[in-house]
Amino acid sequence: MTATADAEAAANELTPLADYLGSVLRRLRALPPLDLDLTQAYGNVLAEDVVAPHSYPAFDQAAVDGYAARWEDISGGSRGPGYVPAPSGMPGGRSIRLNVVGDLGAASWRPVRLTPGSCFSVAAGAPLPIGADVVVPVEWTDQGMAAVEIFRAPKRGYGLRRAGEELVAGTLLARAGAYVSPALVAVFAATGIGHVVVRPSPRVVIVATGDELVDVGRGSQAGQVVDTNSHALTAAAAEAGGLAYRVGICDDDPEALRGLLEDQTLRADLIITTGGTGTGPGDMVRRILSRRDGGRAGPVTFTEVALYPGTALGFGTVGAEEVPVVCLPGEPGAALIGFEVLARPAIQLLAGAEPVFRPSVRAHLLETVSSPAGLREFRPAHVAERRGGGYTVQPLAGGPYTLSGLAEANGLLVLGERVNTAAAGSTVDVLLLDRRR
Repeated sequence: MTATADAEAAANELTPLADYLGSVLRRLRALPPLDLDLTQAYGNVLAEDVVAPHSYPAFDQAAVDGYAARWEDISGGSRGPGYVPAPSGMPGGRSIRLNVVGDLGAASWRPVRLTPGSCFSVAAGAPLPIGADVVVPVEWTDQGMAAVEIFRAPKRGYGLRRAGEELVAGTLLARAGAYVSPALVAVFAATGIGHVVVRPSPRVVIVATGDELVDVGRGSQAGQVVDTNSHALTAAAAEAGGLAYRVGICDDDPEALRGLLEDQTLRADLIITTGGTGTGPGDMVRRILSRRDGGRAGPVTFTEVALYPGTALGFGTVGAEEVPVVCLPGEPGAALIGFEVLARPAIQLLAGAEPVFRPSVRAHLLETVSSPAGLREFRPAHVAERRGGGYTVQPLAGGPYTLSGLAEANGLLVLGERVNTAAAGSTVDVLLLDRRR
């Protein structure tokens, strides 16, 4: 048997990634909804549709500072008792002079009515006088107080907003599954909504395991490895919308690990462990959490998945509350990729978000790449929009295990199980990563 044949045979024994993800995500349910004050709702996902109880704007109002008038007065179509022809000689021809009969601010509430040849001085946001159908901007006038001279006549309807012009009562503002953004908070507030029903942000606890781990702030030495994963995964969980808690390092002590996980179930909606998912002598997490007790399987099932990097993933529940647990590999690149393909969708599902996966595009590959036989590879890449439309994708040097590549990437190039080589110029799938740069 050739090396290639051996690799293909081994890959055939692995669980396809799509099948594995489907089996895991079907076991999860969105968290129970909460009724939250609007100021606390940002970043959560709506649990139900939101409909406007009131219109916006709520009343006819000025959109600019100026003078609220009747358009027929300033267009020359009316010669009411308050109309006074302005002196001639203004640039561009004749102007119009109107009597200013009052001032209206945003806090004005008494209804007033315009009479022919009159106007009101208004501030942006002020309610319009009855009969007004235009607001002349201040800069188009001489800014008079008792009478105003208008040098330029706007079109009818200029400078004002009618009640319900943007949103009428009963309008669907957002559907269940939508994120509450700052702009959506503004829309809710403007239409009279003070509370919304949302899914709470999942509480995600991250635990790094291994006797070899030491905390950050020092360099690695023989027999010691700096704990990269718990810090990186805590940041990733927060970016995914979770309330992330880094527990830190747990040694390969069976009782300590069991006790720590039991304690964390009291404050977690999801627990993520990293390290110990393989079958080696030091892979304590797999040995402890998959151990059979009284003929029953352990609380976590570990599966060899057709994924590169990092084939060994674990999923199950722990504690009386059956809190979901995701077990990721210890190698930092594999842990971050494992988070992207498994833990992040789990967080999104618990939060009630739709869809749970990152957006993807089809892109023109700029460089020929090879991929392991039978594995679905996720490789750091840089994706860019083409001037004529579409996307290009450049694989980053070093492959999926390089942290520097993951830090630089704004996308993950996805190469399927049947792809051994993807030629430059071919079209490939790319997951788009959030990058706030």
